[in-house]
Amino acid sequence: MHMADALVSPAVAAVTGAAAVALIAVAATKVKKIRRDDIVPLMGVMGAFVFAAQMINFTIPGTGSSGHVIGGVLLSAVLGPWAGFLTLCSVLIIQCLVFADGGLLALGCNILNMAATSCLLAYPLIFRPIARHSFKPGRLIGAAVAASVVALEVGALGVTAETELSGITALPTSTFLAFMLPIHLVIGAIEGVATGAVLCFIAKYRPETLCVYSHSATTGKSSRKMMVAFIIAAAVLAGAFTWIASAYPDGLEWSVEKASGLTDLPSMVAPTAVMPDYNSTFAGIIGATIVMIMLWAITTLLFHRTRATQHKTVKK
Repeated sequence: MHMADALVSPAVAAVTGAAAVALIAVAATKVKKIRRDDIVPLMGVMGAFVFAAQMINFTIPGTGSSGHVIGGVLLSAVLGPWAGFLTLCSVLIIQCLVFADGGLLALGCNILNMAATSCLLAYPLIFRPIARHSFKPGRLIGAAVAASVVALEVGALGVTAETELSGITALPTSTFLAFMLPIHLVIGAIEGVATGAVLCFIAKYRPETLCVYSHSATTGKSSRKMMVAFIIAAAVLAGAFTWIASAYPDGLEWSVEKASGLTDLPSMVAPTAVMPDYNSTFAGIIGATIVMIMLWAITTLLFHRTRATQHKTVKK
């Protein structure tokens, strides 16, 4: 669902960009207040895993289209909604700047349509009320499917609205929406099942790691094995994406093509985009590593400043 710059006007880019920056600032403030000893490495590891997972486009049978997971519901369930949002924003920013995945002008739109809808809307309003504090697989999978579908559908509505407000394409809004909603309903359902399966695994072996069950600080030892498992999974997905990812256009590209006949939407490639379209066998591993290092640096800096401020307050 990564929007290209060809769909977004400067005015819409400015408004969505400002909204995204404001939400990131709030997220940074919220994350500083988290009292979990494992939050810094966990954000990095989960960010790397979601980056790698997003690279694996799966084919939607009978459509000639493909989809990929967003990962916001999974991140929020493990890290909490604000830490999950900040983590997913980091993934989207690296995808845009280093790999030209999503337009530079459209970055604010992509953050709102993917990170905000899944972490700040679908997770607290859909996933948590359904999942509650249950370890039952059926409830976890049901909650994940419902939240993922809502996140993808609201995101699809957002893409359509932003495209219409931009007014720089000839896409007929009703036709575009008629393709966007059904294809992302299917993608959301598939992501929900995958997310539910991962959460069931965590709930069985490391339930205390899940944010929905954790209300106090952890030692970090309990989540160490799980982090190793996710690092290995990220490496496998990142290394295998070239061979197993679908070659079909994703749901957004497919909807644009069906609604207008356009293909290959142009995107403003950022000057830092050293691997446009992931044109390297090692792009997945490199990207996942960059995301992990970036998140470790950001969260370490946030907590360092918080401790420094607290220390100064105590001294006074």
